[in-house]
Amino acid sequence: MTIYRWENGGLKETSEIAPSCWINLVEPSTTELEKVLTYSKVPRDFLTDPLDAGERPRFDYEDETSLLIVHVPMPVDDDEVIPYRTVPLGIILYPGSIITVCSARTPVTAAFLDQIRRVCPPSDSYRFAFRLLWHAGVLFLRYINDIHQRTIALEEELHKSISNEVLLKLLQIEKTFVYFTTSLKADTIALARANTARQLTLSEDDRDFLEDAMVEYQQALETATVHANILNGTLDTFASLINNNLNNVMKYLAAATILLAVPTLVASIYGMNLQTLPFAGHPNAFGIVMGISGVLAVGIATVFIVLSRKRIF
Repeated sequence: MTIYRWENGGLKETSEIAPSCWINLVEPSTTELEKVLTYSKVPRDFLTDPLDAGERPRFDYEDETSLLIVHVPMPVDDDEVIPYRTVPLGIILYPGSIITVCSARTPVTAAFLDQIRRVCPPSDSYRFAFRLLWHAGVLFLRYINDIHQRTIALEEELHKSISNEVLLKLLQIEKTFVYFTTSLKADTIALARANTARQLTLSEDDRDFLEDAMVEYQQALETATVHANILNGTLDTFASLINNNLNNVMKYLAAATILLAVPTLVASIYGMNLQTLPFAGHPNAFGIVMGISGVLAVGIATVFIVLSRKRIF
């Protein structure tokens, strides 16, 4: 639990909860939750629901307290294939102060603190929350562009040589885009619900800030959807190339099998030790038979080459 109080036009970290403060809870302990509950009197589930990794974005209102849960992006340090994931972030608005709850430490609140330090007091809770949401939307866009650059680098590797490892990395990145688009769709619905909620009395300026955040989330959703569709088409194209290469290999193997079958057939016939076979008593029988086999093999190979050049085979 970290507490920031508005003093002298900026946010200052303090140890005690006071009016006009921002309480930032990251993986809070039971003692910290009880302390916040005792002071703020907010519903308990408003503090515990955002700690569930599977909680969906939503807007709720109870006893003059608003809860907005959105999914925000965060980097994954121990995974090079999937560099980012999303976690629920709960923003609790109650008179005079604001509480944020998250199950993991995200760069959203940290970077937001640096940018908002001399801009908006927590007592202006609506504006404070909407600027925080706007910054989360900007981070979504930044991370989506970074993932897109990683995708371009992997595609260049595939152009040189098709590798199973690279294809699996692209598949994992495609999953990341799916998670991002799913979270962003739910976030935009939750923000639209907050924008039309009768429980929130928003000024024109506050509504403008909320609409700015909604625009960022919508732009991030559209960007992620476009990149996901492009990546999906790229994977389908490489899958077709792999199948085409496999077909070419099988075609040439089939041709080689047919060419080898001719000498094998002749050798098998002459391995029967029958006196009635042509050239059976001739002193140069072996050379004659092998010559005929070679001529037949060359003739069949010529036919395959002609058909291949005419794209018939």
